[in-house]
Amino acid sequence: MMRRDRWVALVTLVMLQLFAVAAGAHLLASDALVEKEARPVASPEPVAVPVVTAGPVLSAGGNGPLPAKTTLAERLTRALGDPALGENVGAAVVDVRSGETLFASGGDRGITPASTTKIVTGIAALASLGPDARLSTRVVRGSSPASIILVGGGDPTLTAGKIDPSVYPRPASLASLASRTAEALKAGGVTKVTVAYDDGLYTGRRTAASWKPGYLPEGQAAPVTALMVDEGRVARGSRQRVSDPSRTAHAAFVSLLAKHGVKAANRTARRARAGAGAEEIARVDSAPVHALVERALTLSDNDLSEALARQVAIKEGEPASFDGGAAAVHKVLARLGAAEGIRVYDGSGLSPKNRIAPAALARLLALAVSPANPRLHPIVSGMPVAGFTGTLGHRFGESDSAYGLVRAKTGTLDGVSTLAGLTTTKGGRLVAFAFLADEVPPGWGKAEAALDRLAATVAASAAD
Repeated sequence: MMRRDRWVALVTLVMLQLFAVAAGAHLLASDALVEKEARPVASPEPVAVPVVTAGPVLSAGGNGPLPAKTTLAERLTRALGDPALGENVGAAVVDVRSGETLFASGGDRGITPASTTKIVTGIAALASLGPDARLSTRVVRGSSPASIILVGGGDPTLTAGKIDPSVYPRPASLASLASRTAEALKAGGVTKVTVAYDDGLYTGRRTAASWKPGYLPEGQAAPVTALMVDEGRVARGSRQRVSDPSRTAHAAFVSLLAKHGVKAANRTARRARAGAGAEEIARVDSAPVHALVERALTLSDNDLSEALARQVAIKEGEPASFDGGAAAVHKVLARLGAAEGIRVYDGSGLSPKNRIAPAALARLLALAVSPANPRLHPIVSGMPVAGFTGTLGHRFGESDSAYGLVRAKTGTLDGVSTLAGLTTTKGGRLVAFAFLADEVPPGWGKAEAALDRLAATVAASAAD
């Protein structure tokens, strides 16, 4: 028995030694492989990795206890009585998870929403176009090999200048389009062309009939066209707008084309329609729609919002006009079951004719952040954050209970001040809210502060 035990022990020891040797060899081989891979080598073209752009943007939380309704109602009712908000003010707070209305005062009354209209436009764009769609600016062949047409695709963010890498989202470049066009033309032996432009994607008026005449001179928006650069601004960073964005874009393109060795036979801008089957020479694409919606909300971008409304119109088979955009947005909201209580006449909210019920806006926001609607989630990441970003960057002090906790879109017109968005209550419940006032007395800054207090009240609410 002792001899057998010795034999078993000896065999076990040998096997352990063999295992150790094998493991050591494997580690040496691994080290050699790592060392070999660490050496610089010529890199192949990277494999395209799919990017999920429409996934959830909210944490898994937000399902804490509901705030005490009686206490919330008492505090909001008291805050709504602030004289700074005027005589016509409506409010609604909706629980995101259940859809239950936690508070309403004048919630079903249509009130002028100002720029909170952009929430409606953004949700319609995400639902209709999809978060990953892009707007393309193209150059196509004209009636002869030496004629080309610059075709506007409705991208107001297209830039004629040098791209600032710090700007989000990264815009398409007219210089890149000119470079690609010149390369293709010169490859065919063409160095002189006639250049026309096609901005016929959009129809109807370039300004809404209900807009105040001062909006364009003040730089609130540019004339709405399907072809423009830098949102029709006279210069980057300027509020002043050009009178004809399409002709300005054409002139910029001709100038850039010349820098790449292709001269234009005509300096005068000529409008033409590109044929349906025209040969495409070059193109550049905008950032995806989810990023455009984020920009429109964070910066309260009127030009981009109007463009998105027209893109929805095209997608929904309506005329690409103010009326067509409004009809298309309503059609999309109806499919979502959220059209009731919302009536808009433009995409930006500049129109004083727009009417939205606070309860309808709060319900729409709750719908947009539902896990069942991941395509709509970029609406949340685009809304300004209290005290940090966009039009809320200067609002809500660090000591405020809503600081960093409220995501909301602001709205301001003469006599109008609004705020709609989302927050997590003190008890950890995710809620949507909408506060709208359209008979605000002079001194809009006081109304803003009153709206901020309403949002802070919601954020500070807790369970019994």
